[in-house]
Amino acid sequence: MNTNTGHMIGYARVSTDDQEAQLQLDALTEAGCARIFTDKASGKNTDRPELAAALDYARPGDTVCVWKLDRFARSLIDLVSMVDALAARGIGFKVLTGALASIDPNTPDGRLMLQVVGAMAEFERDLIKDRTRAGLAAARAQGRTGGRPAVMDADKLAAARARRAKGESVTAVAKALGVSRATLYRALSEAE
Repeated sequence: MNTNTGHMIGYARVSTDDQEAQLQLDALTEAGCARIFTDKASGKNTDRPELAAALDYARPGDTVCVWKLDRFARSLIDLVSMVDALAARGIGFKVLTGALASIDPNTPDGRLMLQVVGAMAEFERDLIKDRTRAGLAAARAQGRTGGRPAVMDADKLAAARARRAKGESVTAVAKALGVSRATLYRALSEAE
């Protein structure tokens, strides 16, 4: 924990049906947080306006405090970059429970541990990129490409041309072939 005279600023992230919401708030209050910012997140919502507000509110000498790491950062890279940004502003960081709770990133040993975690995260990200590239290259070598399969095959294109030659409207042809007008226009213009 920071030994300065700054404030403890709490951050909590709770989902709409989060049983841990009160537990988080109680733990942050008990830790001495003078102010607690809370984001209510659900499923696909990744906006965290209160986290941005908490980081903006923090001043040099303050310590941002979270209940658990997964409430603060979405990935190891995210964690390391946010803690580094706080440190650059003279703001401490504290985790109350779970991973890194015993690590104080405000000390040389804690910073070293965080840098090791960050290096591992970056290494993992690079491995994922390499595997993705290798997988795409292997798929291309087997004649497969990414993306959606074409809706208009050669038979549908021939039928579309024949119907259009008879004077049928684009709307009628598209409906008969089960494609959108935009798809039909695109297929006809690409085939020319």
